[in-house]
Amino acid sequence: MSYTESEERRALRAAVAELGAKYGPSYYVAKSRAGEKTDELWNEAGALGYLGVNVPEEYGGGGGGIGDLAAVCEELAAAGCPLLLMVVSPAICATIIARSGTEAQKKHWLPRFADGSVKMAFAITEPDAGSNAHRITTQARRDGDGWVINGQKTFISGVDEADAVLFVSRTEDQKGNLRPSLFIVPTDTPGFTWTPIEMEIVSPEKQFVCHLDDVRLPYEALVGDEDGGLLQLFAGLNPERIMASAMGAGIGRLALSKAVDYAKDRQVFKVPIGAHQGLAHPLAAAKVELELGRLMAQKAASLYDAGDDMGAAEAANMAKYATAEAAIHCVDQAIQTHGGNGLTTEYGVGMLAGVVRLMRIAPVSREMILNFVAQHSLGLPKSY
Repeated sequence: MSYTESEERRALRAAVAELGAKYGPSYYVAKSRAGEKTDELWNEAGALGYLGVNVPEEYGGGGGGIGDLAAVCEELAAAGCPLLLMVVSPAICATIIARSGTEAQKKHWLPRFADGSVKMAFAITEPDAGSNAHRITTQARRDGDGWVINGQKTFISGVDEADAVLFVSRTEDQKGNLRPSLFIVPTDTPGFTWTPIEMEIVSPEKQFVCHLDDVRLPYEALVGDEDGGLLQLFAGLNPERIMASAMGAGIGRLALSKAVDYAKDRQVFKVPIGAHQGLAHPLAAAKVELELGRLMAQKAASLYDAGDDMGAAEAANMAKYATAEAAIHCVDQAIQTHGGNGLTTEYGVGMLAGVVRLMRIAPVSREMILNFVAQHSLGLPKSY
């Protein structure tokens, strides 16, 4: 692993940063507050190939890895446009289909992931399951030459703008045991409905409760084979954590940038407030934490792209924990640096607080990450 990104990666970052600057925080916030979508940015990023950098070349993508897609996500977030659906659609869903889908599924979906012309949501969380995937009750049963699915999911992002949702369900094997399986459900499928969840977070991407009532699907809706659901699921969770880390890092960079600019210009006692260690040191500490988290995220992406799923799992969980904590610290200190202005609409710092606070909870809580590290990294007994 190199600690210096390749020339190609740096060029990708620069190009995406330029695109992000074209839209910026004012565009993102205006869209969010108006209840509108960031379609212009998404479509342009797709047309330029940025949303498909991790899709194999034979399906119209850039042929890169999750590290390249994470760089795109981070730079857009640092420019003030954190696109949550990037974590879900091209990272989780496209990765799972590329690794485990049938050839027909790959030919149908991957070129559209590559150019951004399709969005796919991902549904695993249930009201009574939460982090315990073993308690998932959404179930698919064979019915003739197809499937019938019933169940409910909650906190599912972007269903209203998705063409389909990749559902984590359970199917019954020949011994009567239930095992996880993945199904692609188009959003216009009869019996599939969703209800928005009112949130306090300023974001163009909304959260939904999804209901599946006798939803009938062809057999081909199953991703991969009937016996590989668990491994296929895990194939998408490491990219999810890596992308969440990238988004956290980008938002942290944005907050620090705003804080530093303000600290250089604002004068109260004859010198810029950034000259005072009471503000300079906390900002410096936040920078240290952020760079450490970014480094772990790059390690996770490198391991994942090298095919080391177990090594990537540890690093991805640690990276997600570290960048979430760092992003929260960056935003909190940015607000403190701005004083009262930190909570005004004009300076655009306060609205970041809800977004980064969510990162301690989703897509995996910090408590579950600590459980993972305690058990798998330290060898302690399982606690749950």
